[in-house]
Amino acid sequence: MLIGIIMLAPVIAGAQSFSETALLFSRTTPGGSARMVSMGSAQVSLGGDYSSAYSNPAGLGMFNRSEFAFSFGYNSARSQASYLNNTTSENKNNFHIPGFGLVFHKDLGGKKLLSGSFGITFNRINNFNKSFNYEGTNSNNSIVDYFIEDATGQQPNTFLKGGGNFNTPTGLAYNNYLIEDSTFVDASASPLQYLSVLGTYPSNPNDIRTVLQQEEVRTTGSQNQWSLSYGANFSDKLFFGAGLGIASLRFETEKTYRESDFNFVEDPSFNPLNNLILEEQIEINGSGINGTFGLISRPIDMVQLGISYTTPTLNVMTDIYQSVVTTQWNDFDYFGDGTFISDVSEESDDVISEYNLQTPAKLNIGASVFIGTSGFITADVEMINYPGAKYSSDISGITFNSDNETINELYQPTVNYRIGGEYRFNNFRFRAGYAYMPDPFKSEQNGISRKMNSFSTGLGYRNKKFYTDLAVVFTQGKNSYRPYTINSVDSPLVTLTNQATLGVLTVGFSF
Repeated sequence: MLIGIIMLAPVIAGAQSFSETALLFSRTTPGGSARMVSMGSAQVSLGGDYSSAYSNPAGLGMFNRSEFAFSFGYNSARSQASYLNNTTSENKNNFHIPGFGLVFHKDLGGKKLLSGSFGITFNRINNFNKSFNYEGTNSNNSIVDYFIEDATGQQPNTFLKGGGNFNTPTGLAYNNYLIEDSTFVDASASPLQYLSVLGTYPSNPNDIRTVLQQEEVRTTGSQNQWSLSYGANFSDKLFFGAGLGIASLRFETEKTYRESDFNFVEDPSFNPLNNLILEEQIEINGSGINGTFGLISRPIDMVQLGISYTTPTLNVMTDIYQSVVTTQWNDFDYFGDGTFISDVSEESDDVISEYNLQTPAKLNIGASVFIGTSGFITADVEMINYPGAKYSSDISGITFNSDNETINELYQPTVNYRIGGEYRFNNFRFRAGYAYMPDPFKSEQNGISRKMNSFSTGLGYRNKKFYTDLAVVFTQGKNSYRPYTINSVDSPLVTLTNQATLGVLTVGFSF
């Protein structure tokens, strides 16, 4: 099922999936030029960089000439999955454009209002290019048990083509003969109860069944923002700025889940099924809008203080979900009448969902201390209210009240920390930084903290007309994933250790 932090279809998984998708699209990073990311992306009190248009538009007021800059990125993501005492690793690499910007500077000639700059910039604030796989032999349950529990209480005809439950993995499983209602073995039984020839009920509830489970999960896409921002310089002491953000996101997941090698301890010769395969695809596209307002103050020459506020982002979302269940039966006499079944497959329709998602506002505060002309140290704190994420719909009769309540129950406001520094030697720059994002959950989920640590370093070269910067960022964190959930403490759990290395090269020209 699509029941993990990185993939969840509204039509399938319900409240849990919505809450996790809200977190996925709310937990972003500032991104920006190689100069900024090499210093932990601490940039709220700095300026003179195209990244300011996104993080604090007041920083545009520090430009003294126009500029064009372009960044190139390379990301290497490594995931290590632990499942049922087995550990697997997988890497995924991709080139991308983390950002670029065009800043137009103009001297205004006033006694106090000295100059202003308008910036058009692009920043990647989330990278979804990841993959992992796992496998293990499960002696506690099978996805078939999930299908049985999910079907319980539903009329069998709802799982047929055109029925309300057909376009679910459970509906496809029903049409692959993986489950049947209880009248299949007892005409007087309730049709709202379900069983499976692959289950231990009703022949022997105490039988031990083992099954080999495998899954491959791949995600692609990104979350980006165009910023149209303006910053003004007042007496080289006070800088104001404001900007309009146009956000976009694209998230795609492809999953292939397999079960095979069914073995029943009390009847090892019983082998009706060679394997079952569940393939799921979901594509989520969204676009949104927000506003950012900022201020930078220079009370004394060696100190700069900054603050910026980004409004909630109002996103319009569209999901397209599709799934296929395929079974390879071992020429099994399923009906007991000499009718053998072998290869069966059922495919869902394309299920389209449209809704709105409001991701939380952000408040950033930063300070920089300059050490003469030798360099500086800068630090930011970012306050974000994850419970403030909200779903809504423009379609009459659709409500997200329970989903929004779940978001409020699961998440907590957090404070993210970033610190960095730069040392200058002639035209060369040497930089390093650190960023920490605490766990957004009120309590650890599945015994795992979702905190993230990032370590960065970089160098650069600058003259009056040209500059180039290089940054390397290493990020690590943990996560968990459940392929399906049943009403049991034995719901399978995959523990993920994620590491990502990001390289960014920025080239800029002044004019």
